Amino acid sequence: MKKTAFITGASAGIGNAFAEVFAQNGFNLVLTARREDRLRKLQKSIQDKFDVEVYPLPADLHKVEAPQELFDSIQSKGLQIDALVNNAGYGVPGFFCNSAWKEQADFIQVLITSVAQFCHLFLPGMIERGYGRIINVSSLSGCLKGSPGYPLYSGAKSFVIQLSQTLFLESEGTGVNVTAICPGYTYSEFHDVNGMRESVSKLPAYIWMDAETVARQGFEAVMKGEPLYVNGAINRFFALLGKLLPNKRVLRMVAKNTKGMQFSEAGIQDKS
Repeated sequence: MKKTAFITGASAGIGNAFAEVFAQNGFNLVLTARREDRLRKLQKSIQDKFDVEVYPLPADLHKVEAPQELFDSIQSKGLQIDALVNNAGYGVPGFFCNSAWKEQADFIQVLITSVAQFCHLFLPGMIERGYGRIINVSSLSGCLKGSPGYPLYSGAKSFVIQLSQTLFLESEGTGVNVTAICPGYTYSEFHDVNGMRESVSKLPAYIWMDAETVARQGFEAVMKGEPLYVNGAINRFFALLGKLLPNKRVLRMVAKNTKGMQFSEAGIQDKS
């Protein structure tokens, strides 16, 4: 019997790439995002290429009730989730005090609450069956410090890392692996959607990764049982600097290097 992976934010970017990687490895898929047309298109593309079943379940994770409703819908279809990929995410542009609280609350719901809730919903079944894989998509930002322009983003991604490492420890010996992956700048169509293409194109090519590589590395990391994986050598170097240098210096470096580029990370892009 094929295993089944549930992927959030699957309609584009890294989520789309994860769908391809899991399908390549024989997993049936349950995919969620806000745009049903994109999910249907991805469903057809994957089923044309791979011998797997794909179930699109459009949902808006801004809604507090969405995670439970998705879980209930999956249960009603008799599907067993063996792998969970918490990928959905985006960024709220602008300084914290200049944004409406509703924007920040919605952000917390998608990037923090829904991630924790999906883990809480699906992890017990994985432990009971003796097999499970959970990938929580964090960011290099989660390994560094806050930066002006997206005030809750680094904190949210740091939370994802800490939650993943805690669940990794709590799941040891159960057959369940939990991994947080931390991509940096990743090519995505959302640079065009957000009007950032001209700005991000000025960044050096060596810091960029493609979504397919990020997803493949994430898949390999969770299968190996790695609790934390920073994608790309240059990103691992930056993450190490963030640990070694004095806090104030790191803050200044992050602020300087992200000025005008705050919303170009792939992890911010998939508001699907």
